[in-house]
Amino acid sequence: MTELPAALYTAAQTRELDRLAIAAGTPGADLMERAGQAAFDALCERWPQASTLAVLCGGGNNGGDGYVVARLAAEAGLQPQIWFTTPPDQLKGDALTMAQRCQAAGLPMQPLSLGALPHSADLLVDGLLGTGLTGALRDEVAALLKALNALPIPVLALDIPSGLSADSGMPLGAVLQAQMTCTFIGLKRGLLTGEGPVHAGAIQFFDLQVERGVYAQVRPDCFSPGAEALWHRLPPRRLDGHKGDYGHVLVIGGDHGFAGAPVMSAQAAARCGAGKVTLITRPAHVSAALIRQPEIMVRGVDQPQEAAALIEAATVIAIGPGLGLDAWGRALLDAALAAGKPLVVDADALTLIAGQADIGTADWVLTPHPGEAGRLLAVPAREVQQDRFTALESLTARYGGTVLLKGLGTLVQGESAGVEAGRALIREGNPGMASGGMGDVLTGVIAALRAQGLNSFDAARFGAMVHARAADRCAAVRGERGLLATDLLDELRQQLNYGLPECE
Repeated sequence: MTELPAALYTAAQTRELDRLAIAAGTPGADLMERAGQAAFDALCERWPQASTLAVLCGGGNNGGDGYVVARLAAEAGLQPQIWFTTPPDQLKGDALTMAQRCQAAGLPMQPLSLGALPHSADLLVDGLLGTGLTGALRDEVAALLKALNALPIPVLALDIPSGLSADSGMPLGAVLQAQMTCTFIGLKRGLLTGEGPVHAGAIQFFDLQVERGVYAQVRPDCFSPGAEALWHRLPPRRLDGHKGDYGHVLVIGGDHGFAGAPVMSAQAAARCGAGKVTLITRPAHVSAALIRQPEIMVRGVDQPQEAAALIEAATVIAIGPGLGLDAWGRALLDAALAAGKPLVVDADALTLIAGQADIGTADWVLTPHPGEAGRLLAVPAREVQQDRFTALESLTARYGGTVLLKGLGTLVQGESAGVEAGRALIREGNPGMASGGMGDVLTGVIAALRAQGLNSFDAARFGAMVHARAADRCAAVRGERGLLATDLLDELRQQLNYGLPECE
């Protein structure tokens, strides 16, 4: 086993890695043996008391991995029972070879069906459906997976939980719920976004000793950013540095009754290292904002033209939190768009630009949650969630710049260093972040990093990573329930200093 790698792949890319590894001289049967051995070792570590195993084997290579696990379990003195959906004599290639070895060893086998389920095993080993699955499951297959889920038996999935799309991370009708997934050769992107993390359980990755030269031939679909990469982009500050060196973030928002959201954005920008932070809001909110954070410069504005000088002075503009949808917010958004400055666009500002034509800029970051993404694309939020990668591509094509699609397995796509398209998946984060204001804080984090010189894509992906890591640290100390957005402020500062320590 290795730590989860940064590189993430589609199912097709993983199959290509497998093909290249075989072409480079590693027989497919050897890769299958290594996969089975890795999964069996993980099984013994996670469930050391398990003695009776129900190994569920489908008709492809995923089933072949299962046959290897069953044989190794028998050799170790355990009691495996093989339950197959495709008769062994109908298998092909390496999967047939592994099934024949089990038959030669005299392992018990029987067909798996709704009328014949393993009710008494200590553990289910899921080798039914692999990464080649694309369309919706047949009704009888979905019914079988649901019946298996009803059994009070833990599940170890081989490569991917059966019924889960390796590309989108969404169920294809039903998914066999796993407590742990052992995945091989390429880390599938669908395990880390959509509903993938919900169904996969703990994920262990095994490269099966595939040579580095094989990986060099397939460009990953996306990457998970690492703390070290951000640290290189934010070197220690010069001894003679001054606040002008670290950018001026202007936060615009807070129409009547919505003072809190832009204040949290401004606080986050200050805590994440912006040299100066200014907040434009309604005059009635000025005193409250200054009481909350006196280091922030606050300007009350009733007429949008009063904001012109501050917009001109800004390095980066963050607009949307609490902006409202009335004339005041619309006018300020128009002024921000016309300024030609780097932008972070969130919340109400996203709703205001939805459906508008010819307003895109290469230097903005849009930060929609699935509902806002649906409005931007004129589709239901559930359609966004059904394939988050496709939605991300559509948003980027429609609006340009960098797009950050929030949610479990946050996705970011944009121009990497202004040269080539980049895509990132944020694997950190926890359910405690499902509370008001988290997105407002993220807006401030991204704006601060952009103000300190990161390009929009880097500011978005590293900002989302830092934000999620801060939430994970807070949750580790006091739990997920009751986690507030403002709890992250001090931890954000910690995450951006002292070498970005790993979350505990």
